[in-house]
Amino acid sequence: MARLRGGAAIAVVTVLAVAGCTEQTTGSAGPEQTAGGGAALTAAESLTVKGRAPKTGYDRDRFGTAWADTDSNSCDTRDDILKRDLKEVRFTGGTCKVTSGVLEPDPYSGKDVTYRRGRSQVDIDHVVALSDAWQKGAKYWDPSKRIALANDPLNLLAVDASTNRGKGDGDTATWLPPNKGYRCAYVAAQVAVKKKYELWVTAAEKAAMEKVLSGCPDQELPTGGNPTEAPARFHAD
Repeated sequence: MARLRGGAAIAVVTVLAVAGCTEQTTGSAGPEQTAGGGAALTAAESLTVKGRAPKTGYDRDRFGTAWADTDSNSCDTRDDILKRDLKEVRFTGGTCKVTSGVLEPDPYSGKDVTYRRGRSQVDIDHVVALSDAWQKGAKYWDPSKRIALANDPLNLLAVDASTNRGKGDGDTATWLPPNKGYRCAYVAAQVAVKKKYELWVTAAEKAAMEKVLSGCPDQELPTGGNPTEAPARFHAD
């Protein structure tokens, strides 16, 4: 899988049995990006502009149980993303439960961050925050589409927890990663998610997206992820 940050390296996996755990070393991180996705700037220009709707009625539960196994691989979504984005990954009890690894580097801060299960040094960020999505279209969706968004690898990224807490539910107009070298890829990811799920943007948000991407007009649009509707077992009765 290609790296969201623009790398072309293919993941190389080495599996070792160490003290009852499995260690995996990968060279990939972030959602898949391909030339077929087209230019991110062009996609940003095509997004629908509307005002931000009220946050009334928003709750995390509106997007289903956290980290649901929507791809039916028997691993929860959080561990899937940790396995994808971390290096020197170690597991316990098989190849689902990630117990440790290294975020090298963290895309938001540019620093290396060590992950240890049960601590809060690494978050799985919704690139398009769920509350932001709620105010820009998701409020009106069927629950299965909200569950899909919350668990779509295209919208998920392992990042430094402390940096991510500063983002909150900000959009491109209100928050960008401190790591300036990652901003083009970050904004392209937001554009990709909003385009895929037909979410709208505010005028200020669209202007901010275009400003960032005009500095990298060849930035490709990330592609892939899961279908925009969760499997039938997640549908409301």
